[in-house]
Amino acid sequence: MTYDIQKIMDLLPHRYPFILVDRVIQLIPGEKIVALKNVTINEPFFQGHFPGNPIMPGVLILEAMGQAGGLLAYSFLPEEKQGGIIYFMGMDKVKFRKPVMPGDQLILEARILKQRLKAIKMSATATVDKKIVAEAELMATFGDKL
Repeated sequence: MTYDIQKIMDLLPHRYPFILVDRVIQLIPGEKIVALKNVTINEPFFQGHFPGNPIMPGVLILEAMGQAGGLLAYSFLPEEKQGGIIYFMGMDKVKFRKPVMPGDQLILEARILKQRLKAIKMSATATVDKKIVAEAELMATFGDKL
């Protein structure tokens, strides 16, 4: 399964400038997702992070991994949970390995580690040119429908 930006916006509540997934390349429901974020100099955060040396903030790389993980979680939620918000609960084993710069294509991958009725735990990585730039374990909980 693949998703374009329209399908992503149908599922995620995020909008510009905070939607950080441009496309889903591969989705195996209940198992794994591979998505991408094209990092451009037009991103609003580059104005201040840092002038003359633009680097994508690490917290936004984590947010992008979380949004990809949210799309994975939506892929297998039961019908009664569809349309609800998925909230971050925690992050463990977070590591940043290399800076992400304008022009990079950030590949986001998430895999389910554990799933419960109201929560999920995933491992996630972000890569650029097949090199890991960030990794983490992410926990989220399922909110009610809006």
